[in-house]
Amino acid sequence: MKKSKFTESQIIKALKENEQGRSVGEISRELGIDKSTFYYWRKKYGGMEVAHMKRLKELEEENRRLMQMYADASLDIRMLKDVLSKKF
Repeated sequence: MKKSKFTESQIIKALKENEQGRSVGEISRELGIDKSTFYYWRKKYGGMEVAHMKRLKELEEENRRLMQMYADASLDIRMLKDVLSKKF
């Protein structure tokens, strides 16, 4: 997955500026992003503080690791069942 060139605090700052009255066009031009990117940020991170956003990133990373652990364990179980099912 492509990593954003903007930090969480920059994204939150841009969203706060929009809430205070600056137009999406101005903010997008200043940051060098497309308007759709800004609207995506607003949909995903709207109403969050920097601390909440950092916690969200930590939880997403933990979820990714747990899913990988589950996939590895599931693969091990499947291999063991295949070995045990064969008759020698």
